[in-house]
Amino acid sequence: MKQLITLDYIQKVLLSDCTSLNYVDDATSRRMWWSALELIQKEFLVHHFQNGGLWVAAPLPALKDSRFVSKFKGWLLAPEGFPCFKKEQAKCLPYHQTQIENEKFEYTDDCKILNLHINDGFEPFLMIITPTFQCVLTLVGDKDKKNLIMRNDQNCLKKVIELVDIRLSQDSPEESKRFQNQLKSLGELTVNNQFSNNFWPSLSIMLATLIPDLTFKTALKEHSKKTLQISEAKLLEAISHEVRTPLTTIKTLISSTLRKYQMDETIRTRLREIDNECSEQIDRFGLIFNAAELVNNESFSSQQLTGIDLGEILIKLSPNWINQLKRRGIELKIDIPNELPEILSNSAKLELMLSGLINKNTRGLKEGSILTLELRPAGQKLKLQLIVNNKNNHIKTEDKSDGSDIGPVLNWNPNTGSLQLTQSATQKLLASLGGRLTRRKDSGLTVFFPVAEID
Repeated sequence: MKQLITLDYIQKVLLSDCTSLNYVDDATSRRMWWSALELIQKEFLVHHFQNGGLWVAAPLPALKDSRFVSKFKGWLLAPEGFPCFKKEQAKCLPYHQTQIENEKFEYTDDCKILNLHINDGFEPFLMIITPTFQCVLTLVGDKDKKNLIMRNDQNCLKKVIELVDIRLSQDSPEESKRFQNQLKSLGELTVNNQFSNNFWPSLSIMLATLIPDLTFKTALKEHSKKTLQISEAKLLEAISHEVRTPLTTIKTLISSTLRKYQMDETIRTRLREIDNECSEQIDRFGLIFNAAELVNNESFSSQQLTGIDLGEILIKLSPNWINQLKRRGIELKIDIPNELPEILSNSAKLELMLSGLINKNTRGLKEGSILTLELRPAGQKLKLQLIVNNKNNHIKTEDKSDGSDIGPVLNWNPNTGSLQLTQSATQKLLASLGGRLTRRKDSGLTVFFPVAEID
């Protein structure tokens, strides 16, 4: 009987072919994985994509630069039921429709989605082949005994290419043929020795920049503080990405279960509640990712803003907010007049930001409290007010008991267990979306947005 080739088998072949290994725990291995992906794309692949190529990845696409995606043909082995990947302009992670990010995660018809089977496992895998650059990157090993493996030598590449081709053919002979044709079109492959010599030293340097320097005994100088903030922000980007991945997988499995199986309505309702909770947490960490990206890259604040209907967005999102707050015994009132002008902002990121503001300003509220969302014209701006009334009718204001900042992005409140954006990160993120945040004692929270010019 012909042996069934799985992704897990390919990864174990790579593991058995390594002579010297250093094990790391799961958290460290994930940091190494995301850092290696960033290093490969920013420092090496960027010089070798012009003549096209191919990639094979699991369980999520690893390439995020649209320049590579448009030039390469790709094969993604993903858990069954990832419908978002099959839609036009699918993204690196299957976001909510209200939280799809910019086009930097765009995937085209040149990416074929195949099912990831149970025997394949869920450890990340990436193979990139271009005429002048090739590598195989994967995590493999038992819990807390993981290895990050990178191989680009000729013998290993040949072996992995053959195994990947067999794996594709088991699901789709047509895709195997397409894979072989794409490989032939690249011509003779030249192994990039510069990459093999520089990868591990460069990765070590990148990982070192993520670790705060604990030897400082005096106050950090301003430029040192900025370097530390950027390092923390990079780590937060990786963590938020890592947190959303299993939550998205859970949502996918729930969707598949609800669709395929008959069950008691009580169980079905409970699964939907779990799905909603996953969506809320994906939203929260998506917002943290955006804030960390802003701290990490100041040019992010100069993104292109377009005319959008803020009232329409608030009405669209309000049913979900009402349901979220209702579960906590909080009432949401919406006060939005008709025929308001459009504002200048970024629709997808603003939706995440608004959800974050609702969450941030209702944490710790007592049952019976009321949140009023009011939108009004204010000269050449629109004024959005979030007025929070506690059960005793007093306005909730921010004070010292609201926690302490633990970095440039996050604030931690040990009394409520709440992890939120810092006031500074909130203001910066809103500013990048065209908004200006003000908060005065006993007047709640107000955000001003510039009105779009009418032609």
